[in-house]
Amino acid sequence: MFRDISLGDIALLILAVSVAFLVYRLGSLIGKAGKILDETQASLRTTTENVQPTLVKLTDTVGLANDQLARVDGITANVGSMATNASALTSLFAATVGQPLVKVAAFSYGVRSALADKPGTGGAHRRAEES
Repeated sequence: MFRDISLGDIALLILAVSVAFLVYRLGSLIGKAGKILDETQASLRTTTENVQPTLVKLTDTVGLANDQLARVDGITANVGSMATNASALTSLFAATVGQPLVKVAAFSYGVRSALADKPGTGGAHRRAEES
């Protein structure tokens, strides 16, 4: 039975076993690569499922922040308007009440000065003590 086997047949047998081994190893590598791709696909799916709600919440948060900024902008505009109104009110008060008060103060100072200069009231004596 083994007498009809030549050296070429043995070489072909070794070559066939070697090719079969290489095909087996290559198949196992391709199988591992397939598993890696499956794991990557599952990981990507999980990440996508987790990121979408986060993005929705982030969008809601940004919307709420924009609403708050709009309110702060309105408050700032109102405060600016109040400051302008207070300035106008102060100017009006100074124009209507301040000028007559200055006139009354000047008049009362003039009356006091006139009374202080009258003879017999001691105004000259007081002025001498002040200087």
